[in-house]
Amino acid sequence: MTITTDAFTIQPYTPQCRIICAEGDHALIGVSPGNSYFNAKRITELTRWATERFTAVDFVYADLHVAEMFASLGHTREHAARRAAKDLKAVRRRVLSGVDAAGPPGSTVRVRALSEFSGNTVYELLHRRVRHFLATDDEFSKSCDAMVEHFLATKLPDGQSMTAEQRSACLDYIAAELPFFLDTPGILGVPTSVSCYHLLLPLTELLYAKGGGLRAARNQAYAVVKPDSFGRTADDLRRAA
Repeated sequence: MTITTDAFTIQPYTPQCRIICAEGDHALIGVSPGNSYFNAKRITELTRWATERFTAVDFVYADLHVAEMFASLGHTREHAARRAAKDLKAVRRRVLSGVDAAGPPGSTVRVRALSEFSGNTVYELLHRRVRHFLATDDEFSKSCDAMVEHFLATKLPDGQSMTAEQRSACLDYIAAELPFFLDTPGILGVPTSVSCYHLLLPLTELLYAKGGGLRAARNQAYAVVKPDSFGRTADDLRRAA
């Protein structure tokens, strides 16, 4: 079921996700460097939306394995490192500027890099589990490959297949983010959390499926949160998957 606000359409992935959204404890908004969707104006809008509905909000931007991704796409190691540093500096500045422009928040808002959680016990455990399932679970591995293809779709020339180096670098990038899709409450010590993104990711169905394997925690939710005019709906994407 879709929830429409004055700025965004919110589509919780499951009925349980809807309940968690309504509880309003915490929202996690992941930001990708180099993604034009996350401009300062959008960050401001997201901040206002989230702080009106959640007790606490965390923006986490991905800063791990970015240089390796650029290198796998053909940049020299030196150029890849410079490009990654430039993009990461820009995304942090953009997020901080967007949050600041939203005005005095009614709830706690934090902006942190993914690398800041490298010493977090729960994050490290979840990351090891992700790597284990990548190596041992065919269904999980195939779903992650679908995310790799989704991620590289706009970065490779038409007709060019991804290389083993590109797959490896992209899987490292994705694996570093996945703990927050699995158990943000455990990582951050909040009662419940909603992971908010503007698209339905290929791995979502598996993480919220019944049965064994690597699954999202019961107090972890996922919701597609986007401006009304942006792209297709979550139902459209699910049917196309």
